[in-house]
Amino acid sequence: MYRRDFIRAAGIMAIGAPKISTAAAKPHLIRVSKAAAQFEREPLVRPFGFKGNYLTELWQIATRLTSASGNTATGLATQSVLYGDAELFAAHTEMKGNAMMFALVQKTLDIVKATAFTTPVDLQEKILPRVIAAGKEITGRAQLHYNFILNALVSIDNAAWLLYAAENGYKTFNEMIPAPYRAALGYRNKQIAVLFQVPYSMPVADVVKAVEQGYFIIKIKTGYPGSQEEMLAFDMQRLTEIHHALKDLPASNTAHGRIWYTMDANGRYAEKDTLRKYLSHAKTIGAFDRILLYEEPFREDLTEPVNDLGVRLGADESVHSEKDALQRISQGYSVLVLKGIAKTLSLSMRIAKLAEERKIPCLCADLTVNPVLIDWHKNLAARLAPFPGIGMGLMETNGDMNYKNWAAMKSYHPAAGAPWMEVQQGVFDLGPDFYARSGGILEEVKHYDDLFR
Repeated sequence: MYRRDFIRAAGIMAIGAPKISTAAAKPHLIRVSKAAAQFEREPLVRPFGFKGNYLTELWQIATRLTSASGNTATGLATQSVLYGDAELFAAHTEMKGNAMMFALVQKTLDIVKATAFTTPVDLQEKILPRVIAAGKEITGRAQLHYNFILNALVSIDNAAWLLYAAENGYKTFNEMIPAPYRAALGYRNKQIAVLFQVPYSMPVADVVKAVEQGYFIIKIKTGYPGSQEEMLAFDMQRLTEIHHALKDLPASNTAHGRIWYTMDANGRYAEKDTLRKYLSHAKTIGAFDRILLYEEPFREDLTEPVNDLGVRLGADESVHSEKDALQRISQGYSVLVLKGIAKTLSLSMRIAKLAEERKIPCLCADLTVNPVLIDWHKNLAARLAPFPGIGMGLMETNGDMNYKNWAAMKSYHPAAGAPWMEVQQGVFDLGPDFYARSGGILEEVKHYDDLFR
């Protein structure tokens, strides 16, 4: 683990809406006078495969913003260039892709210093056109994927939220939720079910062990590398192996007493007929009724109706705005996947608001983020309506199985050792202390603050 100063090239829905402080009904106008960013490279235990490729490390970004009034805030992010733009990732070395995204972070800080704002949502709307242009210039890609831009904005957005809280005297996550988004984030789950992620290369024995430890929702990565035919053959065989191992294992946290499956192809399936074949195979082996949902099966350019496939489909990478979410809903997608740790909390609040208005369920999916960012995401998942068929919040977290230095990374958390940080029997239990401390996200994270000293 090291860094460089570098760049040259939950359970049950709680009753009622949150009690929000009215101490600062009119948010202050915020001007950023100083801004800086640093990073650490965190190695993975083994190559982590999705979107038809593999990661070997993830850069942890720390961005520090100082306001003209003297408040300072440090926001964190985990860069995932493979998630952000799979074609860019494949065209460069892993280091080069990360370097380009970090260069965009640094360029965006100059834009932020020239932009006054009241809320982080306001800031993002103001700067996006210039950030998109900068991203295309830095990468040399006229068709740079929008998620690359959003991923680069996460540490800046998180720092802006912390600065917004400091400037307005907000002490909790509840207090800093702007009024338009309070209804969507008005729940208080006592528990959050955790999706256990199964990448391409994970031994089935490890999946069985996870179920024995209490996990009851297994997220299977589909979209294996290769042609569409090779992908489908592997994906079907993988499901057969996993289902054969899990089909008779009990699950105490599900109404039917069986393990739930979810799948995530990260947009690798080109045609509906390919997914139909996969689902037909699931029926043949008796796994179909275990499928809770299938995340982002198709490429983004597939716009035909999908409500005739017989499973709940979730939209993730293809949703970059409310307009995109409405498009997917009109096609028949019935779940919206929020990724506050990959596409910014600001955008996630906007999508959550739209989903709540249309009674579309949401879940929070991971980006293999660090422990502090898990609690940023947990604050979001904890306040969403309970997921259908689960009766509690729903989120994915997989850093513990993927980072080589996970124990050290956990020690950086300001609430290290808090019970809400540990998965017990496949869930996060969220007691009053979690909500009182907002999962620790508004507290100083000394390890990352020290990067600037």
